[in-house]
Amino acid sequence: MARKPRLHVAGGVYHVMIRGNGEQDIFYDVEDRSHLYVLLQQSIERYGHRVHGFCCMPNHIHMVMPVEDIPLSQIMQNLSFRYTRWTNTQQARRRHLFQGRYASAEKIH
Repeated sequence: MARKPRLHVAGGVYHVMIRGNGEQDIFYDVEDRSHLYVLLQQSIERYGHRVHGFCCMPNHIHMVMPVEDIPLSQIMQNLSFRYTRWTNTQQARRRHLFQGRYASAEKIH
């Protein structure tokens, strides 16, 4: 059965969380975090969203993001795909990095 589409509210502010597969670490060294920051900046430039704040824990990431026309699902799919691909190349492996899709809670201000 197909997944239900995510709710998209233009102008909504979302608390987004994405966790490592099996709650395993998603950062292996300082370079990994730095590369995620680069990918996040590229995402901001590409999709025009903002990030009000974020917290990188060893096995998950929290972000507070307002979105407009581009759906959060598109932004997060691109970010998680690109980071997973880069991490798998760095670690010489082929597997999922994140546990399922991101989780989010939408808050309208």
